[in-house]
Amino acid sequence: MRESNNRMNKQEIYHFLTERNIPYEEMEHAAVYNMEDLALIRLPHPEWEAKNLFVRDDKRSHYYLITVKGEKRVDLKEFRKRHGLRPLSLASAEELGDKLGLTPGSVSPFGVLNDSERCVQVYLDAAFRDGHIGVHPNANTATVWLRAEDLLAVIREHGNEAEYTEIESGNYPKKVQDGNPGV
Repeated sequence: MRESNNRMNKQEIYHFLTERNIPYEEMEHAAVYNMEDLALIRLPHPEWEAKNLFVRDDKRSHYYLITVKGEKRVDLKEFRKRHGLRPLSLASAEELGDKLGLTPGSVSPFGVLNDSERCVQVYLDAAFRDGHIGVHPNANTATVWLRAEDLLAVIREHGNEAEYTEIESGNYPKKVQDGNPGV
């Protein structure tokens, strides 16, 4: 079932994963709005924590979700150059709500499942490749851990473009081929 606004909520994300036999672990916790808040919570897998940047180009015609390891920073100027994109900036709270059905502090790759236009492209830090990732289930009061490959498969199955990108320690992203053209 979907919420009345046709957006997937936390329980629907859990049901969605269970229905598809995707293994995951979940933990309810106090609301977190940034990585500093998250650092105050004792989580079982801090090495898998992710942070998300929802950005748009200067024409407001293309939207991107950049998901990186929690301790990393993204140089948006360098990111756009490496990916051949127009100038980027953070999207507004209104754009976040319109495109992903989310509010600030709850940004998550699972929000892409609310993208009915399939217009948001997802870039996932290659550091998660062959491992797990911890993200919000469309609510900042819980974290879900699952295999990064399963998360990418879910996004691609939904019809959004998704790929790995390498975020180096110098904060300069580099495109990575993962051998999967996506769907």
